[in-house]
Amino acid sequence: MDRRESLKSIVLGSLAGGLVLQGCKPGEEQELAAAIDQKASDYYGRTPEELERDEELMEETLLTEHERQLLTVLCDVILPPGEQFKGASDADVAGFIEFMAKDLPDLQTPLRGGLLDLDHKSNTQFGKSFVDTTEAEQKELIDPIAYYDPEVPQLERDPAVNFFSLVRNLTLTGFYTSKIGIEELGYKGNSPNVWDGVPEEVLAQHGVAYDPEWIAKCVDQEKRNIQAEWDDAGNLIT
Repeated sequence: MDRRESLKSIVLGSLAGGLVLQGCKPGEEQELAAAIDQKASDYYGRTPEELERDEELMEETLLTEHERQLLTVLCDVILPPGEQFKGASDADVAGFIEFMAKDLPDLQTPLRGGLLDLDHKSNTQFGKSFVDTTEAEQKELIDPIAYYDPEVPQLERDPAVNFFSLVRNLTLTGFYTSKIGIEELGYKGNSPNVWDGVPEEVLAQHGVAYDPEWIAKCVDQEKRNIQAEWDDAGNLIT
C-alpha cells in the first residue's frame, strides 16, 4: 500500500465510524424546509443560525497572504498532486483550514505560530521562505516533525510536531470531504437500493401478477423520492 492509499484508508475509517443516520417523521421534513433560508441550497442541512454563522466566518480574514501561501505549500507537501490524482491546493484545503481556525479559535495560535516557526527555520537553514523551497529542502524541514512518539503525551511534545500533526489531520479532512476528494475515494454515500418488484419467475411460480396500475405507482424509479399518500378510503394517490 502506497502513502496516498494509506491516507485514504484513514479517511474511510473515519467516515465509517462517524456517520450517523437520522430519520424524520412525516411532516417534519416540510417544517424543517420551511425554516431554512433560501441559501440553504448551497449549504444542505444547515439551520438559519448556522447559515448566518457561516456567512460571518466567510467574511472574516484570519491569515495574511503570506501565511496562506505557506499553508498552501505545506498542504501540497502532505497531499501532493500527481498524474492520477489532484493535490490539496486543487481543493483549496488551505481555505478550509483557515475557515476551521476562524470557527475554532483554539486552533489559531498553534496554526499561525507553527507557520511562523516553519518559515523561520526555512529562512535560517536555506536563506529563503518555505514557499520558495525545493522538494528536497521541504523534506529536510518536515521529516523531523512529521512523526510523533505515541508514548509521549501531546502537551509534552515539540510544538512543531503537534503543529504538523494538526495540519496533516485538517488537510486529509478538508481534501477527502471536498468534491474532488470524495470522487477520488469513490464514496457513494448512503444510497437506497433500487427495488424493481418481485422477479417475474417468482410471481409465475405462485401464479400471481402485478396490477399494471400498481407497477406504475410503486416501481417507477423516477418517483422513488416522492412520499406516498393515500386518500380517506386507503387508495394510493401518489
